[in-house]
Amino acid sequence: MHARGGIRESYPLLQSILSRSSDPFAVISGLMQLHPFPCLYIADLDAICGRPDQLAVIRQLARQFPELQFWVDPGIDTLASLQRWQQHRSGIPVIGTETLTDPAILDILPGSESVILSLDFRNDDLLGETNAILSPDCWPRRVIVMSLDHVGRNRGPDLPQLRQLRARSPGVELYAAGGIRGQADLHVLQKLHIDGALLASALHDGRISSRDLACCD
Repeated sequence: MHARGGIRESYPLLQSILSRSSDPFAVISGLMQLHPFPCLYIADLDAICGRPDQLAVIRQLARQFPELQFWVDPGIDTLASLQRWQQHRSGIPVIGTETLTDPAILDILPGSESVILSLDFRNDDLLGETNAILSPDCWPRRVIVMSLDHVGRNRGPDLPQLRQLRARSPGVELYAAGGIRGQADLHVLQKLHIDGALLASALHDGRISSRDLACCD
């Protein structure tokens, strides 16, 4: 699916210049021909929306592409669901604030390298049931700043939010997600000392090329 604005019921099938189909194996093959990406982020939208998960497919992808580290948001809501996912060892679990309901997870997050936190924002509002997670003291080593209303909308990254969170958490790896339009945005993120970015639309429609990616490594 092609994510746009976080409105999942209206996501169209992915159309990409990198692949002849939306089959995930073909899409990933196209991405890896474009650039030797070290990580791949997957949002299991079925699991996030409370439907049966796509773990079997994710396991197949992990076996097919062993050179990739998979970051997977499987809709974790409780500490128990996190522990179940970790038993599968099919990628590093991404804990999204949108689905998180169990404050017990906060006790195991600080400084962790085995999980990734996604701060899910829509229109500058943090999604989820606990604002306590906005404290950098609760964060693992890697944090995604997910600006859902920017995703697939060609609006550019949410720079004010990123600046604020960068200033508050100098020791954390921050990854921008949502709205990145091209090489210029990547350079701006580098100047803000953002550690990385989640890219999709700009790769699939060709606005970011292999040369652009090589320049930003």
